[in-house]
Amino acid sequence: MPPPRPNLTGFDVRKLVASSGPTPKDPWKRIEEWRYTGPFTRWNRFKGAFPGLGIATVAFTIYCGYEYLFLKDKHHGEAHDADKGH
Repeated sequence: MPPPRPNLTGFDVRKLVASSGPTPKDPWKRIEEWRYTGPFTRWNRFKGAFPGLGIATVAFTIYCGYEYLFLKDKHHGEAHDADKGH
């Protein structure tokens, strides 16, 4: 195996990766923490996006069940009489 070629540009990828990691004392960490805690968590933001969806879904399901059970069309399937001009 030939020896590795010298880097002509002087750019070292390992040094870049080591320096781009998280800083031990991030000055903005305390300021940014409120965005992801309490009422601003991902779940709470998603839950607030559709405020009436749960109630509307339950009400629609109850209405569909009521309509299916109690509001049946009594004339369904009967042929129309041609004499009456309908």
